[in-house]
Amino acid sequence: MASAAVAAPAKAVPRAGRAIPSWVWALPPVAVLGLVFLYPLGLVVRQSFRPDTGGTSAAAYGDVFGSAAFREALGTTVWLAVGSTIGCLVLGFVLALVIAFVPFPGGRAVARFVDVFLSFPSFLITLALLFVYGTAGMANGLWTGATGAAEGPFRFLTTPWGVLLAEITYFTPFVMRPLLAAFSGIDTAQLEVASSLGARPARIVRQVVLPEALPALAAGGSLVLVLCLNEFGIVLFTGAKGVTTLPMLVYGKAILESDYPGACVVAVVNILISVGLYGLYRVVSRRAGA
Repeated sequence: MASAAVAAPAKAVPRAGRAIPSWVWALPPVAVLGLVFLYPLGLVVRQSFRPDTGGTSAAAYGDVFGSAAFREALGTTVWLAVGSTIGCLVLGFVLALVIAFVPFPGGRAVARFVDVFLSFPSFLITLALLFVYGTAGMANGLWTGATGAAEGPFRFLTTPWGVLLAEITYFTPFVMRPLLAAFSGIDTAQLEVASSLGARPARIVRQVVLPEALPALAAGGSLVLVLCLNEFGIVLFTGAKGVTTLPMLVYGKAILESDYPGACVVAVVNILISVGLYGLYRVVSRRAGA
């Protein structure tokens, strides 16, 4: 029996196939990313160094940076983005505070509507404001109907302040969303203890709620700042005269002036600013856990 057992041939162990290297799985998404995004971006950068006269030159950068139109557009873009961000932070914090801590009928529906609002296109909000505050809008119509005047007093929508109002209206929910998530994690027992010890609501908000909301405020504010720097639809649909941002300058140079190298230069500057701010947004979001 022992000799028979020794003589029995051993079963062959199947050899495992060679594992596919992990970098192979990364090739398809990298190829798609390169074809859809990086290649067009590379064309924009290359075109910025290709003057209409031919050859390769950085003259377009000197022409654009030295122009008053670029400096004005850069300044307008920055102050509109910063002003809108500050307005969104203040308004978003107050509204999120009310929704999260002030019980009222329909509070949950309002919180859910904030998520739905994020999917709305920006030009839709601008059109709504035009219907209300436009030259022939509801507010001016009510004024002329009540006073008999030939025209209403509301003309700010076609000014930089109208663009600022439209951007604050549209981007405030982008601040409210992370704030509502942060407020949902606050233990209400802390608020009750602070209230029982005689702390006023303003002090509770300042010492208990605000420290918990700071990371969400930073993350939401960074995102709004990036989005406002690249906003095109709101500025275009308000028809604000004299309001030229960097995206509007790209549109003007490419479509109206057929200055493609100059348009690409402005686009490259806008991309660099946006990428830098997006990197800041990712750092803040990671620290905030958003």
